[in-house]
Amino acid sequence: MGFDLVIRNGTVVDGSGLGSYRADVGVVGDRIAFVGRIRERSASDLDADGLVVTPGFIDGHTHLDAQVFWDPLGANSCWHGVTTVVMGNCGFTLAPVRSDARALVVRNLERAEDIDPAALAAGIDWSFETFPEYLDAVDALPKGLNYAANVGHSALRTWAMGERAFESEASDDELALMAQHLEASLRAGAIGFTTSRTEHHETSDGRPVASRVASWDELRHLVGVMGRLGAGILEGGAEGAISPDPDVRAHTGALVRALAVETGVTVTTGLVATDPAGNQMLDLIDSVAAAGGRMFAQTHCRGISVLLSFKTRLPFDVLPEWELIRSLPEPQQRQAFRDPAVRERLARAAMAGDYTRWRGIGAMPRTPDYEGTLVYQRGLPPNPSVADVARQRGCTPAEAMIDLAVETDFEQLFIQPSLYPQDPAVLRRALRHPRTVMTFSDSGAHLSQICDASIHTYLLGHWVRQLEELTLEDAVREITLAPALAWGFSDRGLVREGLVADLNVFDPVTVGPLVPRVVHDLPGGGSRLEQRAEGLKATVVNGRVTIVDGEPTGQLPGRLLRKRVPW
Repeated sequence: MGFDLVIRNGTVVDGSGLGSYRADVGVVGDRIAFVGRIRERSASDLDADGLVVTPGFIDGHTHLDAQVFWDPLGANSCWHGVTTVVMGNCGFTLAPVRSDARALVVRNLERAEDIDPAALAAGIDWSFETFPEYLDAVDALPKGLNYAANVGHSALRTWAMGERAFESEASDDELALMAQHLEASLRAGAIGFTTSRTEHHETSDGRPVASRVASWDELRHLVGVMGRLGAGILEGGAEGAISPDPDVRAHTGALVRALAVETGVTVTTGLVATDPAGNQMLDLIDSVAAAGGRMFAQTHCRGISVLLSFKTRLPFDVLPEWELIRSLPEPQQRQAFRDPAVRERLARAAMAGDYTRWRGIGAMPRTPDYEGTLVYQRGLPPNPSVADVARQRGCTPAEAMIDLAVETDFEQLFIQPSLYPQDPAVLRRALRHPRTVMTFSDSGAHLSQICDASIHTYLLGHWVRQLEELTLEDAVREITLAPALAWGFSDRGLVREGLVADLNVFDPVTVGPLVPRVVHDLPGGGSRLEQRAEGLKATVVNGRVTIVDGEPTGQLPGRLLRKRVPW
């Protein structure tokens, strides 16, 4: 057998959760051809001595729908061993879209998902209107990752209803039009249908995104399309199950359970590991299974936190004393903050300021919590709090933040406490639960606010190596076979002969995320957070090496993964 690639001398952690073993992995074309001892030479060898070889990681919750048009690599996912992503979550997609009403799609995206409208305008060739046409456009793009795409409820509503989508329930004719297009999209290869009913998703003009205006009957009708076709997964709709109000949690749970059982459609939703809501979400998905339905939760592994910086956003930006300076170009801001008098005046205003203009919606900054806000010094814990640094320096927390920013030429990042502080015991239960998947990166959204494409390397570095809470085998299964089974990717997720050769080679002793940095490379010049990793030797996508030692090889073998409707 002539191998195109052989990964030699590695320890194979095959994704099954079973024990690791020493073996070579031979690849022919885009498939794993042999796992075992390989003596013959290959067209290309990769030495994995002292390293582990795993399946490529799968991220089931991204928003790369727009970024795929201007970023063939798929950053930041590509830097963390992710080889397959599911996009179009939370009801947000670029299609369907009418050519004379693209602003309605942008309205859904720009605030709720912090996707720069200038990047959308400059970076996308709007050659599509229908969702099948969007799939064809993505299919034709050069890609370093594999992509599967959902149909978004908000986009579907605005396509069918126009401006009314943000104000009214659908008429019978509009609902029929949505159902027809959803069926066409599923037959063209969409992996599922997504929605959102969370208060944290607002439009740029302060209204609910379109999917939040829909009645539950509308959602049930559209999910019924998937049930009738025997295809597709519903993502979203269960946001009320993490509400602080127990009555809302109970009501939402009853609706979701009935929907899953009546339609036969698999339901998935994000789980925030709080107590009691997180525990009750786990109980809900078990109760859905007991009633004959299928539901799984998407867990995080560290808590969804917003990153703050003097290059992006700060809690202080709403204060009148700060607004003038923060409106200046960055070089002039740096010069102003070096002035001791300005530093003292602004620090005093920050400590005594009125932050009521921050509403606490979505990923926006909030009232400062100096004990909870961390100084991002290391990719893995521990990181000191702003209050700790202030005590060490003998100054106020606001002065400490200003000084750290000035000392690092505004590069210093700060980790704002999670909107939903996670309970460690609930998070442990969630990560080990048989009906959860560790995903939920939001990669491609919140480009200057959240940087969670690194959760896969964080899981390996923190939960496996630092905490020793998970074995390497269990953690790898969480980010390979588990999501492959959940989203129905039957040809990947294991190091097995005949499966797609999506693979990672990394050092378990050093693997982990690096500290992010702000870069300005979006179409139109916008800023985003870039986060790379250490300890990753190589990533292979469809049998071709795409990244070696953190550098792209120029290979772009990614594909659009279309799901099949069985009848």
